[in-house]
Amino acid sequence: MNLKEIKEIIKLMNENDLSQVEVEREGSKIKISKGPTDAPVVVSSPSVAPVAAAQLIASAAPEASLAAGLKEIKTPMVGTFYRSPSPDAPPFVEVGQVVEVGQVLCILEAMKLMNEIKSDVRGKIVEIKVENAEPVEFGTVMFLVEPV
Repeated sequence: MNLKEIKEIIKLMNENDLSQVEVEREGSKIKISKGPTDAPVVVSSPSVAPVAAAQLIASAAPEASLAAGLKEIKTPMVGTFYRSPSPDAPPFVEVGQVVEVGQVLCILEAMKLMNEIKSDVRGKIVEIKVENAEPVEFGTVMFLVEPV
């Protein structure tokens, strides 16, 4: 399955308010389900794309240079990163700001849907690693947060 087909499946899930879809075709199998944040999570069998699975595992490994105690907030999906709700609005968060659990940090646009990404940790924003309107991949580190 290619990325376009996966995006189409996610679009159908959202349009029909489905929480999980599983597709098997020509020996490949893909399962897409919405997690606790209602962001689609794509899981494919290793026979579908072993290289992609290896890359996801490698990107999930903690960086050796990551300062002790910092928490990475990563993208739950592929999309376009936006720091504010509109071009003329102030950003949701700034470096140095303390954020609460559930506070909106940014928006990821995926397939014309605006998905609010909320903090899962209380802490101080140490670094914003993505530029506004930049495309991001699944697992891209967006924020470094120092838990407080």
